Amino acid sequence: MSNASSMPQPTVLLDGLAYVESPRWHEGRLWFAHWGTGEIVAVDLDGHSEVTGLGWNEIVVDGRGNIYLNSINFGFLADEQPKSGIIALVTPDGSARQVAGDLAFPNGMVITSDNSTLIISESFAGRLTAFDIEADGSLSNRRVWAESLAPDGICMDAEGAVWVGTAATFAHTRRVGTPAGAVVRVREGGEVLQRIEYDRAIFAAMLGGPDQKTLFLLAAEWRGIEQVNEAVAARTGQVLVCPAQVPCAGWP
Repeated sequence: MSNASSMPQPTVLLDGLAYVESPRWHEGRLWFAHWGTGEIVAVDLDGHSEVTGLGWNEIVVDGRGNIYLNSINFGFLADEQPKSGIIALVTPDGSARQVAGDLAFPNGMVITSDNSTLIISESFAGRLTAFDIEADGSLSNRRVWAESLAPDGICMDAEGAVWVGTAATFAHTRRVGTPAGAVVRVREGGEVLQRIEYDRAIFAAMLGGPDQKTLFLLAAEWRGIEQVNEAVAARTGQVLVCPAQVPCAGWP
């Protein structure tokens, strides 16, 4: 790994949230899941926000209309023993099938601009895993894309690098991790290009804004699965913004 270059410290766009996940930039606003409240919230770059709907999970739609969604396949909040997670495919004709399994807590996903590769976070394994996407949407050639991370929600830029969390939250344990966090910009193979430190766990990253070069970071204190309700009530969740040098690419 090379030495990562420094970046400006992020600023707070929205505060007083519970856990925040699954960000998407769409129609001039950042949309995200407000975990613990059942809400979908949209916020603009001036910090004006509104609740826009209910429900959400990790999902990505490629340029051909194929929908990939995943399931951890066990009751995380019920503290069940982990099972193998899956990825399912829903094609434009409405048919659905499983296209990958044996995943250690599948989480955020991205697809490259040419629709050729799907990259998924395996949170409990601390790695990003890649698959080739076949013409019929099936996944093949599974491989490690980068490891020694704490991946959750991810995004890709126009140079093929991925923004991903790296400080321990629940990557290697479902118990209490560190309250501090970091996000890195990493290329395939694990070389860290840039790094941003923060005082709480960073759960997801998304590039957006008018020029697709605003980096949104979703952060909150992680207090362990045993204290999820208390952590939700504490409202430590934040949406942060930071300028990025390379714009968004791929899907979402």
